[in-house]
Amino acid sequence: MPAERITMRQIREILRLISVGDVPVREIARRTGVAPSSVRATIKRLDSSGLIWPLAEGLSDSDLEAQLYNTAGKKRGHRRCLEPDWPTLHRELKRKHVTLSILWDEYIEQNPDGFRYSRFCQLYRLWESKLPVTMRQVHLGGEKLFVDYAGDTVPVIIDQLSGETRPAQIFVAVMGASSFTYAEATWSQSLPDWITAHTRAFVAIGGVSKFLVPDNTKVAVIKACRYDPQVNRTYAEMADHYDIGILPARPRKPRDKAKVEACVLIVERYLLGRLRHRRFYSLGELNQAIQEMLVNINELRPLRRLGVTRRHLLEELDRPALKPLPVEPYVYAEWRLRRAGLDYHIDVDGHYYSVPYRFAKEELSVRLTARTVEVFRKGERIAVHLRNSGNHKHTTIKEHMPSSHRRFADWRGASCRGAGDCRC
Repeated sequence: MPAERITMRQIREILRLISVGDVPVREIARRTGVAPSSVRATIKRLDSSGLIWPLAEGLSDSDLEAQLYNTAGKKRGHRRCLEPDWPTLHRELKRKHVTLSILWDEYIEQNPDGFRYSRFCQLYRLWESKLPVTMRQVHLGGEKLFVDYAGDTVPVIIDQLSGETRPAQIFVAVMGASSFTYAEATWSQSLPDWITAHTRAFVAIGGVSKFLVPDNTKVAVIKACRYDPQVNRTYAEMADHYDIGILPARPRKPRDKAKVEACVLIVERYLLGRLRHRRFYSLGELNQAIQEMLVNINELRPLRRLGVTRRHLLEELDRPALKPLPVEPYVYAEWRLRRAGLDYHIDVDGHYYSVPYRFAKEELSVRLTARTVEVFRKGERIAVHLRNSGNHKHTTIKEHMPSSHRRFADWRGASCRGAGDCRC
């Protein structure tokens, strides 16, 4: 390794002693605490730079160093070994389970006369040190809840006879300040599972944070944008119900949600790694095993650097700042756009629901729950129905009809009753 440079303070003292005259090199070395060989090398640099004592007023240490070492490191030479492609290796290191040892094995297999492992690691660290710095994020208590899905899935056996399996997705939520972790398995990453997992996460935490930080997944963000992302309407409605703001991570900026990325890695290595030999025959059985392991992560295992558990930090840091849960949990609702026909009905899942006739041919917003169908126009609710199955029939409210249609319907009903036949 190259020797460390002597300080500029020592160089200034060496230059002053030289200017006095008749001071031996060894005496200068003794007074400055520098090896005699370093004093001689410094004298050569001073002679070649043309610096004399006293130095110019206002000459900083940086300027002095630049004048003395302006040619350092400029000697061109050649390496005995082929230089690895460091950017490619850096990208490979971001892959799961890839280490420098594995990359060196692959490198030395292609280049038998290449760098040994220690020099390989040293050169990589030197190259990595020149990468842009990252900002350290400070998370306040109760401020942010980070949410995401793990990349790996867990197979669940759905047919014991044939052994057919179905992959279960793992939803992960983590508090920013305490790192308190919640996870559960869902069949998919669809909007209903996404919303339901959020509501259960709020219950597990026992309160609501100030902000939600999701990824730019389609179930959360319809249109990703660095400055004004368009949030899914159902997701926004859920956030409004819990009085929580949504701050999607910027597109292609995973460091915005580094907290949950690290937590996903913990879940994959600690939970999924320990569950890899177990067989699950239902989603409930898998979730029970996950919750048992979450108790160990949150309440039994202390954080390495802090010496306390995540549950302890949750109660100490997050709990005082968390907002209480609403009295009623959020009821999942889906929003759709539908255009009313000439008969002032809209088609929802194969069933037709009436709207006031004056809105015929207009595009309307429909809010669907498990029991109701609500129709909105420019934010105003104009119709509400009980939800029916997709039987291609009509549900019509009399008040939605024009007066002429109501009179005809009344006349037709009276005629049928008078004839004793209601099949007309």
